[in-house]
Amino acid sequence: MSRMNFAIIGVGLIGGSLGLALKDAMGDAIRITGLCRTQASMDLAVKRGAVDAASADIGEVVGDADIVFLSPPVLQIVPMVKKILPFLKKGCIITDAGSTKQYISRQLHELLPADIYYIAGHPMTGREKSGVAAADKDLFVNKAYVIVEGTGAPKEAYEKLMSVLRHTRANFMTLDLAQHDRCASVISHVPHVAAAALVTLLERREGDLESCIKLIGGGFKDTTRIASSNADMWADICMTNGEAISAHLRELQGILGEVVDAVERKDRQAVHDYFAASKNLRDSILERAEQKFDPN
Repeated sequence: MSRMNFAIIGVGLIGGSLGLALKDAMGDAIRITGLCRTQASMDLAVKRGAVDAASADIGEVVGDADIVFLSPPVLQIVPMVKKILPFLKKGCIITDAGSTKQYISRQLHELLPADIYYIAGHPMTGREKSGVAAADKDLFVNKAYVIVEGTGAPKEAYEKLMSVLRHTRANFMTLDLAQHDRCASVISHVPHVAAAALVTLLERREGDLESCIKLIGGGFKDTTRIASSNADMWADICMTNGEAISAHLRELQGILGEVVDAVERKDRQAVHDYFAASKNLRDSILERAEQKFDPN
């Protein structure tokens, strides 16, 4: 079997973790080239072993690639594809880690020639730290990884991509484009907005701020951890999945409004029922999620 040539555009947390996972599993059977925003990041990516070589020359990075993995902020993905397209060989597979899929897929469908294949992907993992320094070869293990079908790529391209991505040991699943964006909004995008809102609420306590900070413990830290994520990434996500995010935020406003009304009425039973129902539902959801492991 010939060596796989794999290019990573954006060797940060996700791209770097993918590189580490693939090199750990495949060794010399895969050669990984990378492009980062800075020379320092490229040097660190090579030093950590996330890529075999890094370069600021786009043609050098993607020219021999069988698969190109794109992991910049969402709004940078399509412009980056335009830059790399002249250097891609026939049959090259483009995949990505973009948190929104309809926006990217619509534009790439118009942009790509018939012999370059796009397969939309989204590894549902991460942490509040960013950059290749935070990369971890086990970041994907047992995490959901969405592969969107129906983006025009042939079956052989899917099989080729999956023969590599399976080495991440993620839990792979398929969704259509619209369903992905709706689900990602509920379980990822809106929680990030809400976490940032809780931090903003604290910051606006004016005279109580310093006293509040002294009281911070596990509850606040756990609930707001994801608010420390990359601002560029999350601004792009909100701009490219705005319809779902705004609809779900308005629905969340309604739920919070119901709680406000119950608290102001001093309706203890209604407040108790709210917390009890959410506890039972969360426990059930997490149990069901653990049972949906897909070995493929």
